[in-house]
Amino acid sequence: MEKEKVARINELAHLSKERTLTDAEKAEQAALRAEYIAEIRASFGGMLENTVIERPDGTREKLPKK
Repeated sequence: MEKEKVARINELAHLSKERTLTDAEKAEQAALRAEYIAEIRASFGGMLENTVIERPDGTREKLPKK
């Protein structure tokens, strides 16, 4: 996610603590948060795909998908 979008998420969070957000700002905040969470999940999924378990006997196996 671009730094500008993350900065906008933070800006909206700070604004929501100072005052109530307009409907347009709430919609923008929800869309940006959804995009951010989707990227985090994709990143974490990629990390898990490259994770292996090493057993005490030295064998290695990939994590199974659930």
